[in-house]
Amino acid sequence: MAESTILLADDDAGIRLIASQTLIAEGYAVRSTTNPTALMRWVRNGDGDLLITDVYMGDDCIFDIMPDIRAERPDLPIIVISGQSTLMTAMSAAEQGAFDYLPKPFDIDELAQMAKRALSSKEGQKKLERPLRGGGESRLNDAVIGRSTAMQAVFRTMSRVKNTSLTILIEGESGTGKETIARAIHDLGNRFEKPFIPVNMAAVERDRIEAELFGVVGADGKVTQGKVAQSNGGTLFLDEVGDMPLDAQTQLLRFLQNGEFSPVGSSEMDVSTTRVIAATSRDLRALVEEGSFRNDLFYRLNVVTITIPPLRARKDDIPELAKRFLKRAEQDGLGQKSIDAKALKRLSLHDWPGNVRELQNVVMRMIALSSEPVITEDLVQASLVSERRLPKENGVSFEQRLRDLLREHIEPDLRSFGDTDGTIYHDVISMVERPLIELALNVTGGNKVRAAQLLGMNRNTLRSKINSLEIASPD
Repeated sequence: MAESTILLADDDAGIRLIASQTLIAEGYAVRSTTNPTALMRWVRNGDGDLLITDVYMGDDCIFDIMPDIRAERPDLPIIVISGQSTLMTAMSAAEQGAFDYLPKPFDIDELAQMAKRALSSKEGQKKLERPLRGGGESRLNDAVIGRSTAMQAVFRTMSRVKNTSLTILIEGESGTGKETIARAIHDLGNRFEKPFIPVNMAAVERDRIEAELFGVVGADGKVTQGKVAQSNGGTLFLDEVGDMPLDAQTQLLRFLQNGEFSPVGSSEMDVSTTRVIAATSRDLRALVEEGSFRNDLFYRLNVVTITIPPLRARKDDIPELAKRFLKRAEQDGLGQKSIDAKALKRLSLHDWPGNVRELQNVVMRMIALSSEPVITEDLVQASLVSERRLPKENGVSFEQRLRDLLREHIEPDLRSFGDTDGTIYHDVISMVERPLIELALNVTGGNKVRAAQLLGMNRNTLRSKINSLEIASPD
């Protein structure tokens, strides 16, 4: 059997060299170029069994010439690689019929394995789909931004399922942007002209969920449509689906099985072609084990799973997200502001338990409270301290939790001292100081100068406290 020839088009000489060496070692012949004209000549001549191409070669975009490639060689599988690792790049690659999309930087062995699959798979023989609609990127929500490796996996899955009717389960912590991911799938897919209707299961009274979803027959015999009927042909987004009661789960399961449902109080069946995207911040597998969520419904919902990473796992995306929030604020008439490099670095050090939603809240607060044109590190620090004092989603703030701990552990000591002098204040401060300083040292890898900066403390004072509290430096 003759060896396969791979056409490699990339401006980056280093990538061309390493990729060529690896692919040749795998038994392929490789022809590389940086010239779109030469590439099209090879394609017209019938050269090559697989094309691996960057999105950009000089000023030329591969998506502009891919229709011509498809017209000449509809059976030629194409792998798109790109340093422009955005959702729109992944979507464009899928729309143009690429076999797959691989964001830079990538593992060269992963590229070799992808090439092997493309050469052996009939999926490489794709027809050209309709091009992306103009203005698609402008409709994308901020939570869909991300050049991190974690978000690239999300984008690739989104690009593959947007034009399908498959049920999708989106998993992720609160505030990661599950609804915005669902809306992007809808807006960029072939259902974009139909309704996108979100329903938060946690916000609807449990005895009203069936009526909310499937409709209800009133006392006068008239049917009030539910969300399933209203979203017919479009997308029904069920947020916090783990909060559904079992009765409603049974109705939803029947609908997912055959597209049929009946309004509450009716014996007649209706039909809807809505596509269901569900989301949860809870572990549905654990709910199945405890009997509060149907096992068969879980598998019906879990046809395709998209896991949204928490913001702390994609910190490389924080600067771009913060800048986008500033831009959106400017567009909303809140004034033009910029953010300096130290402020962006300080934002990236925070763990963001509230994820993208928390980051947006902090940025908007800084915009509203500062009269200065540039957001500085000091303003970020003050805003993060303020954020820690705000109630969290469970209604309990950091200060309240601390107050409860003091009441439990310290109040008995305060009452027992009576009229005598005590040392409780100093004891409590030392108890807080030790773990706080240890935490700062761990975060900075033992860098005392940086730890002092983060704590807002003179570095000589910090050294003194490290010695007096006998705090060991982290390994």
